[in-house]
Amino acid sequence: MSGSEIADAQIVAEDLVKRFGSFVAVDHVNFRIGRGEVMGFLGPNGAGKSTIIRILCGLLRPSAGRVLVAGIDVARDPERVRERIGYMSQKFSLYRDLSVEENLRFFGGIYRVPRDELPQRIQFAIDMAGLAGREKALVATLAGGWQQRLALGCAVLHRPPILFLDEPTSGVEPTSRRRFWHLIHTLAADGVSVLVSTHYMDEAEYCHRAALINQGRIIAIGSPNELKRTTLGGELLLLECEALGPTLAALQQAPGVIDASVFGNAIHVLVRDAERSLTELPAYLAERALRPSRIERIHPSLEDVFVQLIAADAAERRRAA
Repeated sequence: MSGSEIADAQIVAEDLVKRFGSFVAVDHVNFRIGRGEVMGFLGPNGAGKSTIIRILCGLLRPSAGRVLVAGIDVARDPERVRERIGYMSQKFSLYRDLSVEENLRFFGGIYRVPRDELPQRIQFAIDMAGLAGREKALVATLAGGWQQRLALGCAVLHRPPILFLDEPTSGVEPTSRRRFWHLIHTLAADGVSVLVSTHYMDEAEYCHRAALINQGRIIAIGSPNELKRTTLGGELLLLECEALGPTLAALQQAPGVIDASVFGNAIHVLVRDAERSLTELPAYLAERALRPSRIERIHPSLEDVFVQLIAADAAERRRAA
């Protein structure tokens, strides 16, 4: 990465490695995040997303590589980094036996918000979270979506230019998730750089760019449209049928089929030529006494992309072993 690229980025990771004994949790990871950019880290539980975020926050020391946050080397000066970031962990870091306002005052003190600015910052957080009128309510009495937005308000009380959100929407119902993402984009529009990890593939659509992570490696990175356009290497069909298992097995051997995977109660079939396969696959299956009830061309989702990339990554690891 050039010097000018580093200067323009708020977050830089170069060849980042984290080992716990013989286990490699983060495996030579590289990325950068610009000012006002929302970057998503997507991947299954245990992929390494939380470990990377904790390194960026100065909570874990990297085994190798370099990390810059707000231009500061995290390994050399983690305290200065923590003054410039907001962090929201997987489990909401709120005190359930304190009220909304008491939590905000506590975090205002932790973040050293000047006393004369604190009332204004608390009111901003309450308004942002939609908690006006609930200032005296105990956090324990709030629904998960309210707690989530309050935790975000606590994390930005000190106006940090960089925000790390680790699985912030886990276990929260879809309507609250959408509202939360609206708040994230409001902050990004004001120039805040946001890194958010999630295992919900649909949430990548809300990000400017997404990094797909598997077993400690970034296996793809780009905008949602770029990932869907360049990754699959074919066209996608949706096929519904009753005999799901036998149909899947037959499709994996069919001419023109690159891959086939079960998605819910249907099969997603990656083919070289959609128009040709729409004609040929029903006849191919009928010869094997398999009759799809529906087959049509569809646009790929990021989940399709991730499934394909996981398979390719697993094949590469087997070849390297």
